[in-house]
Amino acid sequence: MSTRRNFLLQASLGLAATSFSPLMAAAGRKSDTIPAKDKLSVGVAGYTFAQFSLDQAISMMQRTNIRHISVKDIHLPLNSSPEQIQQVLGKFKDAGINVYAVGVIYMKTRQAVDEAFSYAQRVGVPMIVGVPTPELLDYTEEKVKATNIRIAIHNHGPEDALYPGPENAWKHIRNRDARMGLCIDIGHATRAGEDPAKAVLAYKERVFDLHLKDVTQASKDGKATEIGRGVIRFDQLASALEKIKYKGICSIEYEKNMTDPLPGIAESVGYFKGVVNTVK
Repeated sequence: MSTRRNFLLQASLGLAATSFSPLMAAAGRKSDTIPAKDKLSVGVAGYTFAQFSLDQAISMMQRTNIRHISVKDIHLPLNSSPEQIQQVLGKFKDAGINVYAVGVIYMKTRQAVDEAFSYAQRVGVPMIVGVPTPELLDYTEEKVKATNIRIAIHNHGPEDALYPGPENAWKHIRNRDARMGLCIDIGHATRAGEDPAKAVLAYKERVFDLHLKDVTQASKDGKATEIGRGVIRFDQLASALEKIKYKGICSIEYEKNMTDPLPGIAESVGYFKGVVNTVK
């Protein structure tokens, strides 16, 4: 395992490669040090680009070589017309970006559940990252069975009365349809007192999605920071994902500086890939 400093250096080189020509980037690398294929697929949670237009978001994804996104309603509203959906999906397709899910979508009424599943069907994605209240889980399960669309319940940390950590969501869905699972936000999980690596191993059959971030403390007072600069052990997380043979997307959700996220995204992607691709 390389040192944290080496991983941060790799991240810095990755950012430089997004800013200069491909020829210059290639000149500073040795081909035998680059894995043929990343062990895990890296994506981005659409909320990362909450303060940017769709075109700006796509540009930043291209510069950091991120090819998967969970679309937030900021860029594709729930009430979008077929023409709007086609236009947005067309832009992602032209940029070589896969829209693999929608969300996070909050569901506090049966109507909200209906709207979320109808939206996912119209967009044509197989999964919703969402937060249905516990009282609506029976109805949500009915929609899952009727549409064959998976639901990945997102945890939001100690401030969240419903699902602070993944364990809180797991208790509600463990005996339900196998298409009801978790989107583990590892930063919020850490702040809520859960170890992300242990959570991945414990709930392995139902880990459908991951939101990646680092935090400065494993407590309510922890703040979002670049991956590799906080307290989360990404080597242990990567080992856990390797052990369960995780096939989903690992989506960066960068929240430290949302008015200028590109450097932090690039550093986070570089660090995470550096860890993942060196785990034995």
